[in-house]
Amino acid sequence: MPGKSKMTTAHEGDLQPIATLDPILKPRTIAIVGASPRPGSIGRVVLHNIVESDFNGIVYPVNLKVPYIHSMKTYPSVLDIPDEIDLAFVIVPYAHVLDVADECGRKGVRGLCVISAGFREIGGEGVVREQKLLDLIEKYNMRMVGPNCLGLLNMTPDIRLNGTFAPAAPRSGGLAFLSQSGALGVSILQNMERLNIGFSYFVSIGNSADVKGRDLLAYWENDPHTDVIAIYMESIGKPQVMGPLLRRITRRKPVVVVKSGRTAAGARAASSHTGALAGSDATVDAFLRQCGAIRAHSIEELLGLLTAFCRAPLPKGKRVAILTNSGGPGIMATDALVTGGMEIAQFSEKTTAALRKMLPVEASSGNPVDLTAWGKADTYREVLPILFDDPNIDIILALFVPPMMVDPAEAARAIAESRQGREKPILGVIMAEESSYHMLSKEIPDCPPIYPFPEMAVKACVEMYNYTERQMRPRGEVQSFRVKTAEAKAIIGKYVQAGGGYLPTAECMHILDCYGFPTAPMIETQGAEPALEAAHQLGYPLTFKVGGHKFVHKSDMGGVVLNIKNDLELQGAHAQIKRLIEKMGYDPDEESGFVQKMVKPGHEVILGMNHDPKLGPTLLFGMGGKYVEILKDVTIRIPPLTDSDADEMLRSIAGYALLKGARGEEPVALDLLRECLQRLSQMVMELDEVEELDLNPFIMNPRRSDCAVVDARIRVKAKI
Repeated sequence: MPGKSKMTTAHEGDLQPIATLDPILKPRTIAIVGASPRPGSIGRVVLHNIVESDFNGIVYPVNLKVPYIHSMKTYPSVLDIPDEIDLAFVIVPYAHVLDVADECGRKGVRGLCVISAGFREIGGEGVVREQKLLDLIEKYNMRMVGPNCLGLLNMTPDIRLNGTFAPAAPRSGGLAFLSQSGALGVSILQNMERLNIGFSYFVSIGNSADVKGRDLLAYWENDPHTDVIAIYMESIGKPQVMGPLLRRITRRKPVVVVKSGRTAAGARAASSHTGALAGSDATVDAFLRQCGAIRAHSIEELLGLLTAFCRAPLPKGKRVAILTNSGGPGIMATDALVTGGMEIAQFSEKTTAALRKMLPVEASSGNPVDLTAWGKADTYREVLPILFDDPNIDIILALFVPPMMVDPAEAARAIAESRQGREKPILGVIMAEESSYHMLSKEIPDCPPIYPFPEMAVKACVEMYNYTERQMRPRGEVQSFRVKTAEAKAIIGKYVQAGGGYLPTAECMHILDCYGFPTAPMIETQGAEPALEAAHQLGYPLTFKVGGHKFVHKSDMGGVVLNIKNDLELQGAHAQIKRLIEKMGYDPDEESGFVQKMVKPGHEVILGMNHDPKLGPTLLFGMGGKYVEILKDVTIRIPPLTDSDADEMLRSIAGYALLKGARGEEPVALDLLRECLQRLSQMVMELDEVEELDLNPFIMNPRRSDCAVVDARIRVKAKI
């Protein structure tokens, strides 16, 4: 099918040298191919925006039919321009784009921004057309943003380029924004103008045929003009490249991401516990969190987070002081902060004494500080410096409900003035009429983050602290264990050749042995006498289970008999399993079972892997057993895992309180569990034929020697 064709390009490697983007992001000469005198046309608007942004370079409009546009001389073709051209904006009908790209290549243009649509996004011949465009990019060693994009801007003082057709006038600032949607990009530019937040760069990548999101992120990683990065993404791209890149960047700069496609509709059905628990959006969420990115779940939330990260310093801790002139919003903020893991600060004695001396009897000098209706803008000017000076406070949340006849801008000014010369973050909530709220960011010099309601301000507080806390964590290392990879691959290879599917339990346990997992000793048998011989070899107490790859969920079907203490009980268990097999319509003489040494009872956990169609292998950990899908106390990460990742997985489930010891119990062997998570990560990275995997239950006890995987499922793909 045409819509399924694979695009190839010379720039399809993991990451190109960032200098190859200089002609696009830092041009000195620009050609506008398709510049137009027609009011409202894209070619006119792009040219007008470039002129209005006071571009620090030379612009050459290209139009075959008219001699002047915007009081500027035009050229019939880029080939007629006398100077070298760094960047050409291509704004012509799709039928002419290839000719223009070829002319640009012959001219020696080093970068293209193809705004024109009519390529892969329409399918069919558009896919072929885009491949031909990429062939030209490769032939002439150019780089290209687009096609089908909004354009790009660089608002750094040395460049000042607004090469978009958005009806907004962006200002200079420290935000770099990457958008996979042109229409959304228009909204972002307009909202950032309203919020008075400036850009270093904005790039709409459209079909991202050549320049990918990862290329731009690498470019901005060390860019001195960029302090915060924001991404609107519809797809992750290559997680093997994006993961390490985001990990590096988020160590230095906040990265806020809004990802579309959050529902599980259309997700492939999976028969393993891991497949059922690791939904598509949960996988994306885990990937972003693991990389240190901050996820926004809506555009409104994205704007709120960017307001905080672009306008306030990062907090050094999570202790919050709340100042309010209305009890209700103060209570709401308190509840939300505590739920988000923040702490309500305990004021110093000096602060408490100063507040009691200053405030009337009816006001509260505790935290939250409730000024009641007595609190006006001037009161905030008096109280806020006291809170700023308290070393027990890391963040201040100032809430203000304007009384009748009070200008909300006065409260915003009071908040802004209080933070002058101070590095502690303050976020304001002014619950005023929407129209007045929207004017505050432009009317107030050095306006702090201001929100209309407490919830978004609290969300910003939480994410700012979470980012600070992540910076203090150890980076972690990926450990490589000595394992028997070749032996495991040989086992898997037989079943891949035979059409894939689930491996017999004995083979699953053999693979786990190859990778150093502790497993309960077992012997596969066929018939009552061999089962008795195996029992005498292993010693009671034992478990008898149905074998064979046909029986995936053994406990659910009644195919497991536990705590067998003698030969008579084993014969009864064998007869019970034989009747079950007959009832299911199989020949019991052709089906195997296995005898397994009983493991000391302990806490049951699950380790799993599922293959996400976009992100590849996904690891899962949580409390296990047969109720794992009901309790859903699990967490997800993307391999490879560092030791820090593994430790975070352990701590992030509710059941961790049980694993580390509760009500006088000893903690389980957490070091072994941490190690096994890393072994699992190595295993799924090396055995890429594995599509699904469950180690459940993995029984954990205080002593390593009493811990073992007692059941496992592994499904492998068929040979292609």
